[in-house]
Amino acid sequence: MKKIKLIATTLFCLWIAVAYAQPGPPDREKREQIEAMKVAFLTRKLDFTPDEAKVFWPVYNQYQDEIEKLRENRHKDMRAARDEFDTMADKDVEKLVDGEIAFRQAEIDVLKKYNPQFKKVLPMKKVAKLYRAEEDFKRELLQKLQERRGGGGPPPRKD
Repeated sequence: MKKIKLIATTLFCLWIAVAYAQPGPPDREKREQIEAMKVAFLTRKLDFTPDEAKVFWPVYNQYQDEIEKLRENRHKDMRAARDEFDTMADKDVEKLVDGEIAFRQAEIDVLKKYNPQFKKVLPMKKVAKLYRAEEDFKRELLQKLQERRGGGGPPPRKD
């Protein structure tokens, strides 16, 4: 089970990296569409009562904002490194790797920060379902992306 979660998370991160590696700025409309799909997906999976939804969404939106800021900073670093990777000195590559580890730790730190808040606004079983539903959404999103690109495996990498 842990291997599946690790693979799904890795694939999602790869998908994000590939999506950001495409030419031009990310399409705001597509992002908003994905966010709307995620809200609908989580709402359906967690089956919120009106009171739960009222207190959950503001906390979750703050959580998502913090995660998004981390990802934006990472994206800037990755974009700069992508263009110069082949000519980078080992010391610079090491900084890049260390930065990736720091990014992952920062994501965990944000999750640790918000987990107690989620437990305050939702029953424990729904908190557990939340984390599972987020992974399920990522998996579903990846599957839809693969179907759009013709099915066969992960999206091609652009170097």
